[in-house]
Amino acid sequence: MGILSKIFGRNTDEQQKTGGMEDFMTLIRVYFQAVMAADLGITNLAALPDLRVFKQTLHVPTQNNKLGVGEKSRCKKMLKEIYGMSDDFTKEIDQSIRRRCKKPQDVQTYMIQFSAFSQDLMMLTGNLMKFKLRLPGFFKKALYTMTEKTINDIFNKNDYSDAGVLKSIVAIRQYNQKLGFSQRWVTDFVYHVVMLDKKEKQQAQQKKKKKKLNILQKRLHFV
Repeated sequence: MGILSKIFGRNTDEQQKTGGMEDFMTLIRVYFQAVMAADLGITNLAALPDLRVFKQTLHVPTQNNKLGVGEKSRCKKMLKEIYGMSDDFTKEIDQSIRRRCKKPQDVQTYMIQFSAFSQDLMMLTGNLMKFKLRLPGFFKKALYTMTEKTINDIFNKNDYSDAGVLKSIVAIRQYNQKLGFSQRWVTDFVYHVVMLDKKEKQQAQQKKKKKKLNILQKRLHFV
């Protein structure tokens, strides 16, 4: 089981390896909460549940008597080493939070907005890309280009015939006006989630095939 699965108490087969999609989203939330704690002077860990578990389980020391500083550095390092996220990616998170969270009371609103934004974004991206997502994961450059084009359409294209799609696009644009992420950041975020999802599905398929093979071998053994 992966380190993050252990940290957050998950013991399912789907979370056997560190580096999965759920672990990625967990680290993103931890990073958000670490930045908020450091920038806003939050000292109550109960208000930042993901950061609390991360800090206590990995025994991350508090730096300069300020919650969030050491945790932010540790989380940033993990995002870079496990997922290859660039400094620009985490820098945009810093900038977004500093612009939108001026006081501790802003934290909950921000996190709710980001949660709704990311959910709507992934659902719409999956709908718009459809068959393109069937492309094998080793075509990374092609998948990134497709993701980049889809994100560009979401932010700039207006001639959609499907009313449901248009409604989702309006909501995503409104959320991002509040959050302030660049198209590049959104593209990188969506691309990594897509690739991790494809990786997990591939592992599940391989596990299923291996199970069937084992059953067949046992049957042949008794023939």
